[in-house]
Amino acid sequence: MDRAIFTADHLAFAELVRAFIDKEITPHHERWEADGIVDRGVWRAAGAAGLLGFFVDERYGGAGVTDRRFHAVLTEELARAGASGPAFGLHNDIIGPYLTDLTTEEQKQRWLPGFCSGEIVTAIAMSEPGAGSDLAGIATTAVRDGDDWVLNGQKTFISNGILADLVIVVARTDPGAGRRGISLLVVERGMPGFERGRNLDKLGQKAQDTAELFFSDVRVPAANLLGTEGEGFAHLMRNLPLERLSIAVAALAGAETVFAQTLDYCRQRQAFGRPIGSFQHNRFVLAELATELRLGRVFVDNCLVAPDLTAETAAMAKWWCTELQQRVVDRCLQLHGGYGYMREYPVARAYLDARVQTIYGGTTEIMKEVIGRSLGL
Repeated sequence: MDRAIFTADHLAFAELVRAFIDKEITPHHERWEADGIVDRGVWRAAGAAGLLGFFVDERYGGAGVTDRRFHAVLTEELARAGASGPAFGLHNDIIGPYLTDLTTEEQKQRWLPGFCSGEIVTAIAMSEPGAGSDLAGIATTAVRDGDDWVLNGQKTFISNGILADLVIVVARTDPGAGRRGISLLVVERGMPGFERGRNLDKLGQKAQDTAELFFSDVRVPAANLLGTEGEGFAHLMRNLPLERLSIAVAALAGAETVFAQTLDYCRQRQAFGRPIGSFQHNRFVLAELATELRLGRVFVDNCLVAPDLTAETAAMAKWWCTELQQRVVDRCLQLHGGYGYMREYPVARAYLDARVQTIYGGTTEIMKEVIGRSLGL
């Protein structure tokens, strides 16, 4: 399919990303999956290659590129390679806007150069053992004490949780103010009282470190408040649409890749003396998936170039593309027969890696709730 949204610059960037993946990621990814974490060096290599913080102003180490299609190119190429370990999308697409839009000049100078070079790996701590999609229900607290905030609480399912040097923590700073009592605090590696729990044993995306985080009387300097005190919930809601679009982009690219691999398999695999793709049932399955993928691609590309991405449109893209990915991967695995159940086949790994897509960034059910409310229901 012709991707009319991309220019020669985007295509050249895609070539750069593919070369980086071939050299710095693919040869190591199987070992990273066994280790449950990527080598820290891949982050520095990505920074040197210009893959981190390229949207950051040049004076802080970035390239000043504001076109979000470049984000999509990086996300898509990582998804096509099955490179679930390096969480560059989390760093760039999800955390990046917080550090460019909400920071003071002093904070920009302190954090952005390392963010762009890969010396600073980032994470955002929203989910808690008792609060996932319901961000208004968080129990982590921060109490002002002189020039510090004293932070107490626990977070879980935090991507980059082991590697992170800088963690944006969602905390309740005014218990009686509801959503207006939530603020964002930046916790840095080495702060006393900040501890990491185990690297969680996930179903898929094994190479991507995901951890529990614990905060016990952590004294966070007031200078590490991100954005406006009490406006943390509003800051989160403002950034969620782009986060959800990023997940949709990855889901669709992953689904397209599995479909292409399966189509090739169905052309070559023989049963009863002919390619299995020539049987009507299998041909119809592939035809259905090809059509759904084409529809998803048109929608997502439209979102990528839309001047104003609304929360409900991003929710539509997120739930549709992640649920589509589940259908595509499941049916493609079935077409592989017994081989699809072997982890040495990409479709088996994709089956495991894709399952979380309908959960993080807001579950499918939450996405439908966002859309339903936009309809006045």
